[in-house]
Amino acid sequence: TTAAVDGLNPALKVAFKSGTVMGLTVVGFGILGLSVNLTIFLDPVVLAGFGFGASSIALFARVGGGIFTKAADVGADLCGKVALDLNEDDPSNPAVIADNVGDNVGDVAGMGADLFESYVGSIIACFTLGVNKANGNDDLVTAYIIYPFIIAGGGILCSIIGTFFVSVKEGGKMNDLLWALRRGLIVASVLVIILTITTSYVIADLGYWTAEEGLDLFGCVVTGLVAGLIIGFATEYCTSFEYNPTISIAHSGLHGHAPVIIQGMGVGMLSTVVPVIVVVVGILICTSLAGLYGVAIAGVGMLSTLGITLATDAYGPVADNAGGIAEMAELPKHVRENTDALDALGNTTAATGKGFAIGSAVLTAVALMASFIMTSRIRGPIDIMDHVVIPGLLVGAMLPFVFAALTMLSVRRGAHAIMDEVKRQFKVREEAFKTDGNYDNWSPDNKGCVSIATKAAVLEMIIPGAMAVLVPVAMGFLLGAKALAGLLVGAIASGFLLAVTMANAGGAWDNAKKYVESGAIAGHGKKSDLHKATVTGDTVGDPFKDTSGPSLNILIKLMSIVSLVFAPIFPAEPYVQWVPAVIILLFLGLVSLFVGMRISSGSSKHEVPGGKQIELH
Repeated sequence: TTAAVDGLNPALKVAFKSGTVMGLTVVGFGILGLSVNLTIFLDPVVLAGFGFGASSIALFARVGGGIFTKAADVGADLCGKVALDLNEDDPSNPAVIADNVGDNVGDVAGMGADLFESYVGSIIACFTLGVNKANGNDDLVTAYIIYPFIIAGGGILCSIIGTFFVSVKEGGKMNDLLWALRRGLIVASVLVIILTITTSYVIADLGYWTAEEGLDLFGCVVTGLVAGLIIGFATEYCTSFEYNPTISIAHSGLHGHAPVIIQGMGVGMLSTVVPVIVVVVGILICTSLAGLYGVAIAGVGMLSTLGITLATDAYGPVADNAGGIAEMAELPKHVRENTDALDALGNTTAATGKGFAIGSAVLTAVALMASFIMTSRIRGPIDIMDHVVIPGLLVGAMLPFVFAALTMLSVRRGAHAIMDEVKRQFKVREEAFKTDGNYDNWSPDNKGCVSIATKAAVLEMIIPGAMAVLVPVAMGFLLGAKALAGLLVGAIASGFLLAVTMANAGGAWDNAKKYVESGAIAGHGKKSDLHKATVTGDTVGDPFKDTSGPSLNILIKLMSIVSLVFAPIFPAEPYVQWVPAVIILLFLGLVSLFVGMRISSGSSKHEVPGGKQIELH
């Protein structure tokens, strides 16, 4: 906020440096954790447990954080902008602080944990598949294990160098801001390519593999890097108000609220085309060059510039909160204009980051699924017409929809609780005005809204989390490893498409609102009917882009890593070990019943400061 007083470029640099700290911390701890575990256990297969730990905490941070941030955000928007006609980030709105806290909980910690999981998961998949690909050759095993470490570690240095190329001229428009971040990312990617080709030939000169094999693996890394860039640019096109898809959503609001929802959903669904084609082509290229190990190393390549990629995403909440501080502190208009420009860019880079996270999650999940099949008791290829594969596939395709629905409903319940708390406090505010003739003796109780969002996040994430961990285990015991492989294929396919649709639709709705607020459509500024229609789209899109959509990354990776961890004990044939499956499903049912009862009891009333209870309607 202070830097925004001086200009746009100083504010960008401060916000971006904050994001850079997050990005470099994630990759640094990833490399450190893997190195320590590999040194202690000297067995790449054991590292699956490390991946399981990363997935578990990612589930907590991404799902729980997403529910927290969007319950607070939706509650603050609906109560402030709609019900009470307040300005955004009005300090008298008790939910504003919870909203600002939520930006850090969901968009910084959640995204960091999500990509940390992808980062370590892709390297773990390289270890497992590399040992299998080496076929007992100790030199190749060493090379296949060292190679992803060098790419990932060198990528950290390349990302650091790339951050020095991020700057923008004063008075720059959205396109200038976009290219400021693109420049740093492109520089880091070029440096990674140089590092990779050098490493491939050095390992070949040392006699660990042939020059031709090193060149093939270099091609896989480049494929992953290019795939990540293309997915990022495609996501940017679909969600930035510099381009037609988002502008079309804004203009559709001239005809009412419903057209905004319809147009946004259409844009989100169409946005799946490019990421799917890119991932499909990438997998085909990598498998032709280096088999399934090539797919895993492509995931490492895509994530090699994570240090700067995550920085471009994590800086967004900093800019968003800076705008809130400028509003609450009543700073000059140009300060809010600078922070709003960075915030609008942050919405686009956040959507780009989510697209990148989804693409990397799919590559990582595919590689982990391949590791599971090779580690399991499955012998030979899996026949798609096997009587347990199709049922497993259908169950897997269903799970992302159930998972997304549970998280969406969680946000709705949390937002309603926060709205009622805000309305209760405003009733107290009006009573104070009637008594004193002013509001001097009243102040918003921000802790109440933060407490409600926290309790909602912790309680509501239990059922989705239990489902993600226990359903694959139950399937493996009940119908065997082949059915579980089908489940993973179905979950990856439907989860990929649903995640892209929700993330991009939400991002486009958000920036359509920003486009109207910028005054781009003459005669339709803030608080106009058009603005209200786009606010509806933005509110619907909030849980789409920041809760349900990104959480699906965790689902497909967590199920894959759980399957890999338990792979050796799953039977190859169905019904051999049905008793553990029944016990697990009964346990899942009891947990769901208990949590559901707790949620139901809290949907009719919730605790508020002072020990009172307010009936919700």
